[in-house]
Amino acid sequence: MTSRAGEPFVPARAVAEAEQLLATAVPPTGPTTAHGDPATGEWTATEGAGFRIVPLWEGDPLTGVYAPEWNDAEDAAEAHLAGLAEELDHRWGPHTTVRLHVALLRRQSGGGAPVEPLFQALFAEDLYGDLTLWGPIGAAGPGGSGDRWFAVTVGHSDGDAPLVLAALVSDRPVTEPNGGPASPREGRERPYH
Repeated sequence: MTSRAGEPFVPARAVAEAEQLLATAVPPTGPTTAHGDPATGEWTATEGAGFRIVPLWEGDPLTGVYAPEWNDAEDAAEAHLAGLAEELDHRWGPHTTVRLHVALLRRQSGGGAPVEPLFQALFAEDLYGDLTLWGPIGAAGPGGSGDRWFAVTVGHSDGDAPLVLAALVSDRPVTEPNGGPASPREGRERPYH
């Protein structure tokens, strides 16, 4: 569960939160830390070296829900993501897609190559969906300015868990773990692979 449980999806609010997140300072180094609401423990944010991830919306729990209602809930979450992506495309230009299947396979194998902290942080919050990514975006943030990468994704832990729409900001290029660039301007900063 996230701190957004029970809130309706409001596109204008999601866009405003995306723009605010783009300007948020991210830790340059350090461990990955998940934060929760002090009263409920529900997830509010995760931050690590060069990134921050936050929930934007959480759907209703899917306990006891079966098709076609389950499919309707999944379609609604994907529609929220698509609508937000369309609005952000107007503001920041066309997005790209970063597929997470290679990082997920690494995580599931246990003994293979390490999973990057950013992807590990996404998986820790059950965010397994591909990333809809923009960047680099020039952003003036606290303490200065610099290029940022911004992404949104939808995920959930199992068939009964609510679907969650989350966003992330990074001060480093976000690329697919197999090395595929997510942006035409790669190599300027430290990527997450």
